[in-house]
Amino acid sequence: MATPTLSGRLRFHLTVRSSNAKTGPIPVSTSSRATCPDSCPFKRNGCYGDGGPLAIHWQAVTDGERGNPWKEFLAAIEALPAGQIWRHNQAGDLWKPGTLTGRTALNQLVESNRGKRGYTYSHHKRTPATVAAFKAATANGFTVNASCETVAGADHAIAQGLRAVFVVPSTETRTAWDTPDGNRAVLCPAQRIDGLTCEKCRLCQSRPQNVAVAFKAHGSGRKRIEAVLSALA
Repeated sequence: MATPTLSGRLRFHLTVRSSNAKTGPIPVSTSSRATCPDSCPFKRNGCYGDGGPLAIHWQAVTDGERGNPWKEFLAAIEALPAGQIWRHNQAGDLWKPGTLTGRTALNQLVESNRGKRGYTYSHHKRTPATVAAFKAATANGFTVNASCETVAGADHAIAQGLRAVFVVPSTETRTAWDTPDGNRAVLCPAQRIDGLTCEKCRLCQSRPQNVAVAFKAHGSGRKRIEAVLSALA
């Protein structure tokens, strides 16, 4: 049987040195908009990727003006230095990880990441197949964080054996607290400590499984994000 491959229309761009003050000068990638699942409540509804220069870059990747086909993107990841921390998808998501094609692609990414410290976030529905794919990737050095909208969602993802992150209002003042299920929530250190970047923090790439990272709503779509959070409260 032939190995399933990603659509040739999809593009994946690697910025080898990010200019984003929050991430620090680490490699970050951007994937075509088509990778984003409809299950994400922030899709076209407050997503950080829809604002500022990132929105222009994301659209260029989506239109095929920037970026590469999947195999060329994987080669770029393989070429990163050993031990390099990098973020997959500053905009975009994994490609349908609950399908055979998506799981194959994720396995290929995990293999290309060997010896590096990649991590990402995903808003795909946590079906049994998707959960298994995320757990396998994380166990093999490429951390997939399940993106959740509530602390209850984060607790559920942790109970499934996943790393979890969730969103809190921009007014959140706590820096760390216990969740209803007895896990630990930590407010993103890079959002609260001046000069701290993802490059230095690395919490999203490596942390205990029972620790969830909370992100304050931010960016030009903050009010729409907070409206979603309010509706779910």
